Amino acid sequence: MAKGLWEQILLEEIIRLQQQVTELTIAQTALEAQSQLLAGFVEIARWSTPGQGSPLAQTEILKPFLSEALNLSTTMTGAERGSLLLVDQSGHIEDAIFTQDLTSKPQKLFRQTLDRGLAGWIYTHRHSVLIPDTEQDERWLKWPDNQYIARSVLGIPILKENILYGVLTLLHSQPHHFSPAALDVMQATANQMSLVLENVQIYGRLQRYSQSLDAELEKGRQIQINFLPEVIPQWPGWEIATHFQPAYQVAGDFYDVFALPQGHIGLVIADVCDKGVGAALFMGLFRSLMRIFSGQTVLAGLSVQSLEEHELLIEQYVTGAIASDTERRNQNYPVMGLDPEHTLALRAIRLTNDYIALNHGDLGMFATLFFGVLNPDTGELTYVNGGHEPLMVLTPQGEVREELKASGPALGIVPKIPFRMRRTVLAAGEVLLGYTDGVTEARAADESFFTKARLLTSLPPRITSAASLLEEIMIAVRRHVGDVQQFDDVTMFAVRREGGP
Repeated sequence: MAKGLWEQILLEEIIRLQQQVTELTIAQTALEAQSQLLAGFVEIARWSTPGQGSPLAQTEILKPFLSEALNLSTTMTGAERGSLLLVDQSGHIEDAIFTQDLTSKPQKLFRQTLDRGLAGWIYTHRHSVLIPDTEQDERWLKWPDNQYIARSVLGIPILKENILYGVLTLLHSQPHHFSPAALDVMQATANQMSLVLENVQIYGRLQRYSQSLDAELEKGRQIQINFLPEVIPQWPGWEIATHFQPAYQVAGDFYDVFALPQGHIGLVIADVCDKGVGAALFMGLFRSLMRIFSGQTVLAGLSVQSLEEHELLIEQYVTGAIASDTERRNQNYPVMGLDPEHTLALRAIRLTNDYIALNHGDLGMFATLFFGVLNPDTGELTYVNGGHEPLMVLTPQGEVREELKASGPALGIVPKIPFRMRRTVLAAGEVLLGYTDGVTEARAADESFFTKARLLTSLPPRITSAASLLEEIMIAVRRHVGDVQQFDDVTMFAVRREGGP
């Protein structure tokens, strides 16, 4: 009798141990599944972070991830089947994923509204559901053509701050299969899925916004390019070359080369403060004003004087108290007898400065700007340098003969401020080189600048072409910068007088 009792107790203990082993095996399987699921969460979260993956890569990794998440959910709970319905904010089904090959169901479900059955109840109430027995719960609807009969169901909303991204449903053919503990585990899993889907949606919106912004910036870039000369005009006996490389899609640097009356040449190079759209808009404004004020017109109450009146003003400017004794003694200072057209640079600079400062001074936008008027017959260049990098007059041997330094402040800061006009003459073979600070401040990987010293070192020992001069400089800049992303706009022009030794 005692032996039979001990055998029964031993048998019960063996059965209990077998059950524990089974439970531990299931728990281990569930733990492994959850670990895989969490690894998937991390991966998809990384790909849904802006800057970490393309929209195509995001789509390619999301669908398999969701399918794997559904399969792992069935493993963790011992479910036989499951589904994952993704919905928009109106409750329309955007996609459906099943654990079985049920290709017809997604097509039937697509764009339908969650307004019926368990999924409809979850959409309305935003709450998880554990149905021990579907025969006893009217919220469960049977598919007419489905031979599989679910008796126990888990329904979990994929929810984040009351925004429903989807509904996860797990099925079993036996009643009372799922426990409250399983519901808690899947609720935690659904919370993780909601974070992933939220990031994906945010990323999608950012991508769409970014694409829209890129399209608008591209339009702005095309408009900006139209402000620059499409073809650089050339004059007999002269070679004019330019280089323009914006750091962003729209930039603040610009140059201009245009014909003036009496056969003279207008030369402009400028750098508008800041980067991006704001700088580009003011670039267009500065460029337009310089052209307008180089002629005769009226704008916003600012009248441009006739050349005769302006010649009188310049005569007073040269001989009167406006000019200092030092300036009058300087051989580069304008003297009487100048062609009135040479004073256009001073007039255009002065009026442009006043217009910007008076009408847009509160925006804090300004520009460093050089404007020169060149007589192609004599090589005489009169200019005003409004706070810009000194332009260089280079000999045919690549040496700096003269620097055309600032003769006034940057334009657009203070109205009615005086600017000084200067003069030089380009001899045969000499080159006028203008550039913006994007050249000298081009950064290498170690944050070192290209510098003016490197610019001077990059000058060839003999200059035979304006275009080749700019190319030599850019080769040196690229060599210094390497693969580092361009930080600032790079703009240059070179004006070479042909002839010479």
